[in-house]
Amino acid sequence: MITESLKSLYNRDLNKLKSEIEAYQNEENLWKIDKSIANSTGNLVLHLVGNLNHFIGTHLGNTGYVRHRDLEFSLKDIPRTELIEKVEATATMIDTVLSQLSDDDLKKEYPLVVFESTMTTDYFLIHLIAHLDYHLGQINYHRRLLDY
Repeated sequence: MITESLKSLYNRDLNKLKSEIEAYQNEENLWKIDKSIANSTGNLVLHLVGNLNHFIGTHLGNTGYVRHRDLEFSLKDIPRTELIEKVEATATMIDTVLSQLSDDDLKKEYPLVVFESTMTTDYFLIHLIAHLDYHLGQINYHRRLLDY
């Protein structure tokens, strides 16, 4: 069943995101930008949490989450503990929502047109993992470059 695989992958990668946040030796560096690095780790974390809560929570789980995408990139200096809490809450939400979806639900059209055309829910859930991992790689590189 693909749902179990999706839950496992989201859980793995959100735990890795939490580990990256915790690995910063200097908490202030979560918000550091430099030269051509336009987004801080803190803002990327907020973006990932917002993205997943919007596309999975709101549109598949009817959680009532309201996304404020501009704040994902403009808020600053949120404490590390709060970022971790947001990641943990997002992981719990994803597990809950995905547990409620059947294989038939995954083959249905995703309820929102995000790109140029419609897509199945399972396709979009896989895309969201790729998006998470893209930014997770950026965060890892950001930490290794700027956490000194």
